[in-house]
Amino acid sequence: MRGSLGVSKAWVMFTVACFLFASGCTTPGIRHGSNRQAPANSPQLLAVYMPWFGDHSHIDVGYSSQDPAVLRHQIQQAHQRGISAFVVDWYGNRLPYSDHNFALLQQAASESRFHVALLYNEAEDQDAQATDDAMASFDKAYKNYIGPDAKYRDAYLTYEGHPVIFIFPKQAHTDWNRVREHVSQWESPPLLLYKDQPPGEFAGDFAGSYAWVQPGQPGWSADGSNWGQEYLDNFYRTMRSKHPDKIAVGGAWPGFDDSGAKWGLNRHMQNRCGKTFEDTLSLYRRYYDEANPLPFMLIETWNDYEEGTAIERRTTANCTGNSDQHNSPQTGAQ
Repeated sequence: MRGSLGVSKAWVMFTVACFLFASGCTTPGIRHGSNRQAPANSPQLLAVYMPWFGDHSHIDVGYSSQDPAVLRHQIQQAHQRGISAFVVDWYGNRLPYSDHNFALLQQAASESRFHVALLYNEAEDQDAQATDDAMASFDKAYKNYIGPDAKYRDAYLTYEGHPVIFIFPKQAHTDWNRVREHVSQWESPPLLLYKDQPPGEFAGDFAGSYAWVQPGQPGWSADGSNWGQEYLDNFYRTMRSKHPDKIAVGGAWPGFDDSGAKWGLNRHMQNRCGKTFEDTLSLYRRYYDEANPLPFMLIETWNDYEEGTAIERRTTANCTGNSDQHNSPQTGAQ
């Protein structure tokens, strides 16, 4: 969503943070709930989306990811908050429920001039199966969601004419050289984006990197005070100085708490009454400007309630001190 309103990036990011958190702050000239356009050279806002709710293997958040009415409402909400695309957690054929829901979400996005992209989770197999799974998954994505025969391909996120696929590594033995060669035969070869820096032997296979919610050094703090400043500084500094020819995707998050997840490690990051989100949204401006714009900012996440990063219903209204206030995931999508 690129346009020109003649306002500063700081103003836009402040406004986005206010609306995303429904914190009650106001900005002159921009009406609450309006469908805003970011100024030229500001990053396009994306948000990670979890499509698995309602299958009973995840917590009950009050809605089903298979309900088209819910999907349309979520897209409307995202539009109103300046988000132009959902980056959807996806496992190919390994999770048919989520794959089906991606198809529904892409259809809803096409109806609303919204966009979606795949966040492919690498298979955890420690042998050649991981490579085969990646190629089979990408074949499926090309046929159903991205390629010329895909019914709603207009809704798939592209950058400079190429579809964008995010890769979430799982320390498997995927041969990305083979995968890259395989997908180079597509009508428009995809841009693969890796979490942080890809292994050196595969660096040439990726068009860029994206930041992901984490504290960096010295790691997770017991009180949750380490909100990731050191990590983000290092990510942006590395991309600007060592990989200026690569696509950099910034990361922003409201906090983190995986104590309620089955796989959780009791890791915490305070939301600091909304300041964590505001700071992660704006830190990129130390390294990028109008002459060297950041193309994308990835909000992590829209609706991952299990790791405490959801912004879908989050509020900082009446927040005081270090206490964090969350809307309950046990309510419907209102």
